[in-house]
Parts: sequence; structure tokens; C-alpha cells
Amino acid sequence: MFKKYLLVLVLIATGCFSPLSQAESFTVSDLKFEGLQRVTLGAALLSLPIREGDVVDDYALSQGVKKLYSSAYFESIELFKDGSILIFKVKERPTISAIELSGNDKLSEEQILDSLKTYSIQVGDALDRTVLTTIEKNLEDFYHSVGKYSAQVETIVTPLPRNRVSLQFVFREGLTAKIEEINIIGNNAFSDVQLLKRLTLGDSGGWWDFFADDNYQKQKLAGDLEVIKSYYLDRGYIRFKIDETQVALRPNKKGVYVTVNITEGAVYKVSGVTFIGDLLGHDEAIKSLVSFSDGDVYAASDVAASEQSIRKFFGRLGYAFPEVNTYPEVDDETNTVVVNFAVEPGQRGYVRHINISGNVTTKDVVLRREMRQMESGWLSSEALETSRARLNRLGFFSTVDINTERVSDDLVDVNVNVVEQASGSFNAGIGYGTESGVSLSGGIQQGNFLGSGDKVGIEVKVNDYSLNVDLSYDTPYLTKDAVSGGARIYYDKFQAADANIVDYTNTTYGIRFSAGFPVNEINRLGFSVGWENNGISQLESYQQLINFWDIYGSLQEGDGSANFRSVDITASWNRNNLDRGQLATQGMTHTLGAKMTIPGSDLQYFKLNFDIRNYQRITADGDWTTLLRGSLGYGNGYGEFEGNEQILPFFENYYVGGYRTLRGFSSNTVGPRAIYVGQSAGNSTSAYTDSSVGGNAKYTMSAELIFPAPFLDEAYARQVRSSLFIDAGETWDTEYDYDLYSRYSCSYNCDYAGDYSKPGRMRASVGTQLTWISPMGPLIFTLAVPIKEYAGDRTEVFQFNIGDVF
Repeated sequence: MFKKYLLVLVLIATGCFSPLSQAESFTVSDLKFEGLQRVTLGAALLSLPIREGDVVDDYALSQGVKKLYSSAYFESIELFKDGSILIFKVKERPTISAIELSGNDKLSEEQILDSLKTYSIQVGDALDRTVLTTIEKNLEDFYHSVGKYSAQVETIVTPLPRNRVSLQFVFREGLTAKIEEINIIGNNAFSDVQLLKRLTLGDSGGWWDFFADDNYQKQKLAGDLEVIKSYYLDRGYIRFKIDETQVALRPNKKGVYVTVNITEGAVYKVSGVTFIGDLLGHDEAIKSLVSFSDGDVYAASDVAASEQSIRKFFGRLGYAFPEVNTYPEVDDETNTVVVNFAVEPGQRGYVRHINISGNVTTKDVVLRREMRQMESGWLSSEALETSRARLNRLGFFSTVDINTERVSDDLVDVNVNVVEQASGSFNAGIGYGTESGVSLSGGIQQGNFLGSGDKVGIEVKVNDYSLNVDLSYDTPYLTKDAVSGGARIYYDKFQAADANIVDYTNTTYGIRFSAGFPVNEINRLGFSVGWENNGISQLESYQQLINFWDIYGSLQEGDGSANFRSVDITASWNRNNLDRGQLATQGMTHTLGAKMTIPGSDLQYFKLNFDIRNYQRITADGDWTTLLRGSLGYGNGYGEFEGNEQILPFFENYYVGGYRTLRGFSSNTVGPRAIYVGQSAGNSTSAYTDSSVGGNAKYTMSAELIFPAPFLDEAYARQVRSSLFIDAGETWDTEYDYDLYSRYSCSYNCDYAGDYSKPGRMRASVGTQLTWISPMGPLIFTLAVPIKEYAGDRTEVFQFNIGDVF
């Protein structure tokens, strides 16, 4: 007769089961499994600690069943005994064939699936139903931490054929609880307003409080509590402490009340500063790095800054890992603190290797030649910072990270990791003006040719007023000493009338050679020599041009055209300590340049230019930054030509207007206009046209507030930013006497008279700009409105350009 004993009916996942009645030991003659589908017999036997021939009792059998459960193969196990044969009837855990998510707005699908993997919940794995409740609770706990107290997570398990299941996680996130009120109890030295305005969280304000964050989040509250603590510690309250924080939830789970209980303590002052350890003979230098002295109110931030300054000091001397710790001795009777600095420089570090990564296009040598930290040399934190700044100024990388890795007590590796960005550009532009309409331009340039760091330009630009072909090559390291060199061949046909300038055509071609010489890390001198031919034709006979031909008339052809050939030399001084090559946030760059044609050229003239940009961070990370820009220009002739003093050629005049110089105004339209004199009823009359003639002097200036582009992910912060600006500028002619025409009666555009001739006719505009360093080059969107203009000025409210960035 078949005899069986039901030892375990159903065992739950924890492995608990009903105790068995005492049975006699017996020898196992065979082991059988029933219900195996996906799990092989061999895998099941390997999980079972019982073998044929073993003598077992009830305890051994219960341990065997536990081992089978721990294998995670089975959902339920029944054990039967037929004589000396053990029969295991099992039900395998179902296989997860699909996972679906719905209603998860706060958490991304990737975040949830990664979290489920930690519980072995993924497609293809066996389902352990016991972990589902834990998963649901942990997900709900996360929602509670971000203020969604009504959030619910439900798991729906749908059976499928062949012992498979589909899992669906249904999220009902609900609304985020609002902070109804934040109360701080125990503050006597500072008012609630003083403390609360420093918090990122705030209680519910009115509709006008647009930027208030009244959504409760546990992590943000913890950060805000640290802000309060730091605020007190920086003002001498060294015994300050937060006693208790209470968060009370309204019954409807839509609002919370936060109460913070604090103990301020007294204000403590510094009564002494001491140093413990080996200062390597630099006692006075290190003491001077401490930013506070006896009698000052204790400030934790000053202490931390002093620690950092001391570490940097030793870092510049080659000590890679100096330890600087502060131990304050607090005297509660006198409310004073003795600040003890414990200094241990450690061993001087040497650089074993400089490892470079992340440069997919740019060659290693391009990065290594910018490094001021040398292999086999002493490690210098100053050299590392200089190296980082030089790499950033290249403009090839959006991110430059330099860190050190200790190899031994006195050896380190320097790891340089970069993230490349577009260094070439497809120069294109589109603009819309109130009078100029739509304009287009285009061109191509590569600033990091084949990863060599050399700049190669093969540009062809065509727009309404010019055809430009420009071939250029510049190498920053013509010699190993960083002497740069370059060459340029160019052709340009310029139709001035289509560029808002008085009508003439200038066909220019030439060649130029240049060289640059480093003075130090941030200063550089540049020189160039060039030959150029300017072919002038299709000129209108306006009064300013007549003055020019009065001097150079002998060079004019019979058809009124002329060719001017000249050789010029240029010199420049550039100082640049910007933190980045593009979208800088800190530092200054200024360039002083001079150009002069050599004696014997058809035209003898000179031009002087000065440009400056100054970035100052408002926030430590540079997300909020100010930019001040300025530009000055002056040119004139020198020497005599056929007894007449030479002047600056009209085609070398300065022009102001457009997104490069004065946003909000049409390109080249700010400044003097062409004047025509005619006869009417026997009297001379003057007419002022809409066409600009430029001037030999100009200035522009701008102030900008730069901030992160709104509604954009932080991952794009290094590629996109926006700004608010105010621009101003003008151009005028110092050599032409416009008062000559005051005796003539005006016949056309009389409101223009006098508006364009002399300095003091400043134009100004305000607006906003969005800049994106895209794969095709910088994209610039500008919206500007003039706030200071004169009669006849042409405005251009919206501008879009590709290729140039400040």
C-alpha cells in the first residue's frame, strides 16, 4: 500500500512552516522531483543537501526544504515519503515576461527599472512575490521624501501561459504637499525674516511670489537646516545647535507645518591662533594666510578658507596631500575660542604620469603642450590650475577635469579628462530688420583641424552685399616655444549700398603673414605684414567723397574708379586670463592693436583699436555672471600726398550697428550720413540721405547679466546660456567739417542735419540674448529694443546669427 506523509503543505517565502511530529530516521534510497519545467533536475539536486544513502530525520528534511527555497527557483514545495523514497512536488516561480509602468511622472522609467534590478525584478528573471510589498513601500517612501504624501504604488501581477507573468506598476503620485508655515523657535539674535529668506524652501506666498519654492522636500529641508547652522557659525555662535525638527502633516496630506527648535548660545571671539606641526620654515608666510586675528568674531567659513589657503600653499611647494585640521579650544566662561591649526605637509610629491582621456578628436600633444605640470617634476597645485585654465581657453572642450591619484607616498599620477565640444563652425546668419528685411549669410571654418589644434579656414560667404573667399591657416605652435604663425589669402567684393552704406563697390584681394610671441602665460604679442589691393568703382559723388578725391584725384581712372595698393604692418598686445575659450564666466581679456601702411604705399594711414571684456562671477559656479565690454577705435592719415595732408580712406571707416557692435540697430547704420549739395532756384541746398558713410572714430560699450537659460536641463549649462544687456555706442568723423553745410538750406531729410556729424550722438538699446554652442557652431538669438535713437535710425529688433560668440 502506498504510504505518504505530508511533511510541508505550503511554505511561505520566509521559510517558516508548521512543526512536524517526531518521526524515526531512515535511509534515503531515491530522490524524485515532480513539477519541474524550466529548472533542470540537476539544478534542483544541487540545491538540495540530501543525497541517496543519507540517513535523515525530520530536522534534516526541514533543512533540505529550506535550502530548496533559498535557491529562488520555487514558489511552493510539498514533500512526500513513499517508503524510503523522497518525492518533492514543486511549483516553480513564474518568469517575468514584461514590466510595465504607468503614472510615474516624478520618476523616470530608467530610474525605476534600475531600482527593480536590485530586487532581481527584471525581464527574464523568476518572480519572488514576497519582495513586491517591499518595493511598493520603498517607492512610496521616496514619494513621501519629496512631499507627495498621498502617493500610492500598486503592483498588478497578470498570469500568462507557460508559467509566465506580466508585472504592471501603477503609480498614483498625487499632489506635492505645500509648506503652509515654517516656524523657527529659539532665535533671538536674528529675526524669522532674516533666517527664512536664506532657505530654498518657503511657506506658501501669494501669486506675486513667483520664484518661491513651497513644495516640501525632505532633502531640501536638510540642506536648509545646514544653511541656518552655517549662518550662525559664521557669526560667532560656535555653540549653536538644532535641537529638534518637527514636520506635521495636515489630515488631507496636502500641507505641512515645519517647526525648527534651535539653541543659539553666545557670540564667541577669537582669543588666539596657534600652529601645531611642521611648517617647513614658512611660519610667517603661513600665518599671513589666516584671514582672522585675535578679537575677531569667530567665523567657521573664515577657518575653512584659511585651511584651504594653507593646503594650496603647500600644494604650490610640491606637497601633494597636506593635512590641515582645525581644533578650536572653546572657553565658555569668557566666550572666547583659541583656533589651533594642526599642519602635516606630508612628503613632497612627484608626478609619475600625466594621463589624458576623453579627447576623441584632439591629439594628445595638443593637450600636453598646454600643460604646465611636467612629468617627473614636483607636483604643483599652481601649475595644475594654470594647465586647466590654458586647456579651457583653447575653446575645444566643454569640460576640463584635472585630479591627482596617489601611487605611493611620494608619487602621484595626474589624470586629465576632457569633454570635447564643437570647435569648427558653420558660419551662417539670418536677421530681420524693420527696413532691411531678411538677410542671409554662410561659411565654414575649423578651429581644431584634424585634432591638431591648428586653425584652418576655407570660407566662402555670400550675402546681399558681399562675396568673400578667405583661405587661412594658423598654428599656435610654429616652434616648441609657442611662437605662433599664420598665413591668409583673401578676396572680397563688397557692395556698400546693400550694407546700409553709401553706394560704392570695393573689390579687395591680398595676402598676409602673421606671427605671435608669448610674453607669459596670459600675455602675447602679435605682428603681421600684408599686401592688399583695393579696387573702388561705382562711386556716388557725395560731399564727403569729394573731399577724399580732392586729395587722391590723380589716382582716379577715367571712369571714376581707382586701385589703391598698399603694404601694411600690424602689431597687437593681447592679455587673456579667461577661464574658458567660449562662454567664459571669470577673467578679463583685452587687446590693443595698431595697423599702419608703410611709407610709399598709395595710401598712408594708421588705425588704433582697443577691445576689452571683463567677466565677474556672481555665484561661485559661474552660472550667474556679469560681463562688461568696451571697444575704442581711431584712424587717420599721416604724411602728405601731392601737397595735401592724407586722411583715412573712406573704405577703412568704422561703422556701428548690428549684433556685433550695437544690438537693436541695423548693421552699419549708426553715424554720419552722406550729404549731397545741389542747386534750387539759384541757391545751394543740402540733402541728408539714409546711407551711412562711417567715421574715423568710434566707441561701443555693453553691460550684461548672464544667467542659466530658463526651463533647460542643467546638463546643457556649459553649452547654453542667456543674458540681459544694455548696449551703447556711436561713430563720428573728426576730420570733416559738417558745419560748412549749415549755411545751405536743407531740401531733404532735414531732421538728420547735425545728428550724425559730431560726438555726443550716442545710441543705446536693451534686450536679451540666448547663446548655444551647437555642433555646427555658436547660435545666437537676440531680441533688442533701442532706448536712445535719433531721427532716421534703422532698428532691427530680432537677430539670429551662427558663428560668432562673445
